[in-house]
Formats: sequence, structure tokens, C-alpha cells
Amino acid sequence: MEPTLKDRIKAVMVETLMLQMSPADLSDDSPLFGPGGLGLDSVDALQLVVMLDKTFGLKISDPAAAREVLQSVNSMTVAVERHQAAKA
Repeated sequence: MEPTLKDRIKAVMVETLMLQMSPADLSDDSPLFGPGGLGLDSVDALQLVVMLDKTFGLKISDPAAAREVLQSVNSMTVAVERHQAAKA
């Protein structure tokens, strides 16, 4: 079975950020930054922006947009889906 977009995002996140967890351990909707979430930092955010561009062609140039897109795995999935739909 083909991995879903969400599964691909999780796998690339674990690889890019060298997270000490498996993609399956990443919650779809838990926050990526701050307490109660993964606790990622600004360097991780930059790596995620680069990863989304390289892997999915999604360019995020504006910090406000980045904050919105990088809230959770779900928010990144929605952003990539919108980008792919706009391209199609």
C-alpha cells in the first residue's frame, strides 16, 4: 500500500530532524513547538521549511505562514495538499 502524504511527511520529518522516535510515534495533531508538543526549536523550523520545499515543492517565505503551516503534522499535510492542488 502506498504511504499516505501524512506518513511521508512524518517519515521525512524524523529523518530530517534526526528525531529519536519512529514516524508512527508522531501524533497528527500535537503541537510541534512549545510545551506539550515535540518541543522543536527555530533551527528545526528552518529545517522543516527547507524539507517541505525540497520534498514537496512547498515554498514558505513568510514567517506568519510558516507558523501556521508548522503547527502540527496535520497543518503541514493540509498545506502540502493545497499546494499540490493549486499546481495540478
